[in-house]
Amino acid sequence: MTGAAVQSVGWWWRFGTEMLRRAGIEGAERDAQLILASHLKADPGTLRLHLDRELTASEFSEAGQQAYQTDLQSRASGRPVSKILGARAFWNSEFYVNDDVLDPRPDTELLIETALQQPFTRALDLGTGSGCIAITLALESRGSTVLATDISEKALNVARRNARATSVETKVEFHLSDWFGAVDGQFDLIVSNPPYIAADEMAGLAPDLAFDPREALTDGADGLSAYRVITAKAPKHLVPGGRLLVEIGWRQGEIVADMFKAAGFDAVRVLPDLAGHDRVVAGVWRG
Repeated sequence: MTGAAVQSVGWWWRFGTEMLRRAGIEGAERDAQLILASHLKADPGTLRLHLDRELTASEFSEAGQQAYQTDLQSRASGRPVSKILGARAFWNSEFYVNDDVLDPRPDTELLIETALQQPFTRALDLGTGSGCIAITLALESRGSTVLATDISEKALNVARRNARATSVETKVEFHLSDWFGAVDGQFDLIVSNPPYIAADEMAGLAPDLAFDPREALTDGADGLSAYRVITAKAPKHLVPGGRLLVEIGWRQGEIVADMFKAAGFDAVRVLPDLAGHDRVVAGVWRG
């Protein structure tokens, strides 16, 4: 196809859609739309309004056509669109992502929504990954500052890039840390989306998760290791009345809530996501 004449927007969209459908990709039309729009430097939402427009060789060269097809082949192999385009929408921003970080997902927005229900001035994000949680909290809460930690320097480099892109680099500080290892001081909010998938569940995951870092998905054990550390050590780093919020797997609500209670947290709640699955555990440290 690299030597083919330039066709219309609709022709290339249909070409991509059919290629992805043959590969069994759910949402083939949508994914082809996003990939094509990125190569045409067009708004995906308005692409449908210009299906009959003929593309010129200058705006969609043979090299551009080949690059488009390469990205389609990557999606056909299971790679998520976000990892192909290097961008993922989360809350009200777009974040750069690559294979060094977990792909932000809509379920995690419940963590943000819950955090913003009460004011805070100093927050800690454990295992920040792309920085989407820490950066969103900084953007949404005026006057607040956030310390974001991760055990991966590569992940922190991605998070720092996202902080610069969203102009919050003066509000978010990044530390290389194994949970609380390099954390000093106290906070009125601690949040985390830790690895919570059990090792024996990894084989049954959706194919797109294969492109996320394994250490961001699983603790290599029962999926609860991070919660044991966080609930045990968070009280030392919370002011009286400070809150602890963690994202969980849909079957972990009662177990993690019991950990909160055993560590001395009050007002412990298990909050469901839009699908009705347990997604966030929240508690208050009375001191």
